[in-house]
Amino acid sequence: MPHRPNDLTDARFLLDQDTRPLNPVPPTILTTPAAMRRWRAANSGSVGFVPTMGYLHEGHMELVRRSIEENLHTVVSIFVNPTQFAPNEDFERYPRDEVSDLAKMREAGVDAVYLPSAADMYPEGFQTYVDVEHVTQRLEGAARPGHFRGVSTVVLKLFNAVVPDRAYFGRKDAQQLRVVQRMVRDLDVGIEVVPCEIVREPDGLAMSSRNVYLTPEERQAATILRRALLEAQGRWATGERDADRLRNGVRALIETEPLAEIDYVSLADDQTLEEIDSIAVQPAVLSLAVKFGRTRLLDNIELR
Repeated sequence: MPHRPNDLTDARFLLDQDTRPLNPVPPTILTTPAAMRRWRAANSGSVGFVPTMGYLHEGHMELVRRSIEENLHTVVSIFVNPTQFAPNEDFERYPRDEVSDLAKMREAGVDAVYLPSAADMYPEGFQTYVDVEHVTQRLEGAARPGHFRGVSTVVLKLFNAVVPDRAYFGRKDAQQLRVVQRMVRDLDVGIEVVPCEIVREPDGLAMSSRNVYLTPEERQAATILRRALLEAQGRWATGERDADRLRNGVRALIETEPLAEIDYVSLADDQTLEEIDSIAVQPAVLSLAVKFGRTRLLDNIELR
């Protein structure tokens, strides 16, 4: 069952479910941390928060709907964060469509959209960053040095401005989810991090803003990722516990696709993301990063 607000200030929440307008009013647009904090101070009751980099797709919208269902207010941020991109990555060409994003937020019934500028997030002289250490040292952290320092820093800054009760993150970015969970625990942030299931295209490809980069041939080839994960899950469900055999099976199937270039295939402890030898007791996460042309895609499946 979905979580329901349970504090007394949310008594209004149950009434609001039947009284939401059929044509929601536009969300309040907030462009500075100070404006965001003023809005939060003026709005009592639970706040759900969905941090995004924009170019919203159905995966984002599922997070938004979950937040609206579980909170009195919902805030969505749209900010393409420069500090999580390396110099050779796609910051400048990352897809953006603010007009479409705002229309989707209005249709969904979002209360406020936080649209800070890079200058407001990182003013001149900025020099304070958040480093989550152990869980960031492998996988995406090894492939993209500095990436998670940028992620952790911007997420904490967003949390400080929005002051949500709950924040919603998709499971597709498995390591990012665990990094945020660790930061929240270690720094006593006092926010509930709510993991949400991966939303997929009908053919199984995990939804991602970067899917727009794929050529038609690459888009078709990318369906091999889900097939490889499901094949491994099937072997695990029928008793396979040797981690190397599961990893190698995923690699072997993906390597049958000529357009796929494997970055990594990982079978790791669900919390620490340390590679394991056997899935004997602990839950595990099977994750991968694979390139199709210039586009690098992530996917994963949890084995519990």
